[in-house]
Amino acid sequence: MSLKSLGAKVFATIIDRKTKSWASKPVASQEKVFHNLIKTAGNTAFAKAHSFSNIKTHKDFVSQVPVRDYEELRPFVDRVVAGESDILWPGKPLYFAKTSGTTSGAKYIPITKESMPEHIKAARNAILSYVHETGKAQFVDGKMIFLQGSPEMESKNGIQLGRLSGIVAHYVPNYLQKNRLPSMETNCIEDWETKVEAVIDETLPENMSVISGIPSWVQMYFERIVQRTGKKVGEVFPEFNLFIYGGVNFEPYRAKFDQLIGRKVDSIELFPASEGFFAYQDKQDEKGMLLLLDAGIFYEFIPADQFHDKNAPRLTIGEVETGVNYVMIISTTAGLWAYNIGDTIAFTSTAPYRVVVTGRIKHYISASGEHVIGKEVEEAMKAASNKLSIVINEFTVAPQLSPANNELPYHEWFVELGDATNVDLHKLAQVLDIQMREQNSYYDDLITGKILQPLIITAVPENGFKEYMKTIGKLGGQNKLPRLSNDRKIAEVLEKIIG
Repeated sequence: MSLKSLGAKVFATIIDRKTKSWASKPVASQEKVFHNLIKTAGNTAFAKAHSFSNIKTHKDFVSQVPVRDYEELRPFVDRVVAGESDILWPGKPLYFAKTSGTTSGAKYIPITKESMPEHIKAARNAILSYVHETGKAQFVDGKMIFLQGSPEMESKNGIQLGRLSGIVAHYVPNYLQKNRLPSMETNCIEDWETKVEAVIDETLPENMSVISGIPSWVQMYFERIVQRTGKKVGEVFPEFNLFIYGGVNFEPYRAKFDQLIGRKVDSIELFPASEGFFAYQDKQDEKGMLLLLDAGIFYEFIPADQFHDKNAPRLTIGEVETGVNYVMIISTTAGLWAYNIGDTIAFTSTAPYRVVVTGRIKHYISASGEHVIGKEVEEAMKAASNKLSIVINEFTVAPQLSPANNELPYHEWFVELGDATNVDLHKLAQVLDIQMREQNSYYDDLITGKILQPLIITAVPENGFKEYMKTIGKLGGQNKLPRLSNDRKIAEVLEKIIG
């Protein structure tokens, strides 16, 4: 055992002890974060506009600070972007994480000297948690690749601006720098397809032990390795035994990854975003990720089915239940206050608090009142893939409300299969529909009442979704394909690609 791997085990034991300390006192941990946030931000423009001096309890906070998304918080953010100090948080941010917006175009999410270390600490602790649980630390001696956005930065009124993954690239610890791939030069390549080829050039000769990134883009990297070498990824990298991912549910990709790798590898799921690092998988055999309750983030949870109600409840950590779909609201050391990040989660455990991401509050299908969410379509696809022993590369779902020939409306599943030659699409549609009806009683009622007809599958050709992402200018990086939408904007582009 090397000194580095031995040191990782010792450090992992220390971190595990600290984690258990705050996780065993969830309500107290969150109350400490809450009061620290209110006190620290007391002299900011936002605090003065919302009478922070009168906020002593969460009830006070709810009455003074409404839930906002980016568009609603933008008047304050714009002042920060313009270079003003002490607006949302004391001083100025260290960075702006630039993300794709909706109606506002680009979004500028502040990252402060208080919030930046929490991103790094959480990523580190996720790996150390794995080391402590499994006893496996040899991977620290191998090469590690993090498929991410370009680390090149711009300047906005004296504040550095970039993609979150690119910003984080500047904070890789010194003890990992020699192990880290790709090179900074390759990481700065903007065109994703060119970048993937350059990454392969650099990694093929190396002893890769850890590979990390959004599953859809790591899949492209793996596919190109198999095409180039004629070998499974597990043969090319015999020491590769740990995959770290975040951003999307891995389950729909798992069968494809097993096929490309040629063997099972351990994995760690992360829940990071530009707004904060919220959770990581702390147990290999437990469903859900440990919610980080001492990381400068105060959480509130609104039941998703009540989110649009005028007086929807804003629950704290001690009030949530397992199995309920919640919209997650955050207040942070980056100056985001009662901020709706758009993600929905459900708790799988309350001792400790573990969560799964169930989708996006804006990504759903309810064109006929069915209230279908991302978790349901992913669970249905996972079950159908397992039952029929097929591999799915990618998929998305859209409503079809105006079919030809006066047919009933239906949900159209656009599916790219790993091997389409031996797949009975009619059988796949039947199994998927049964799974959806078992999960969602509204959908079942609409099928039974002949308001909707059973779902229909449209086959997408190989690399069709890759072409879609390229068409909309979002190929690679941290961009993700929505699993479902309540309109046909994605479907219309896919129809043109399918021809």
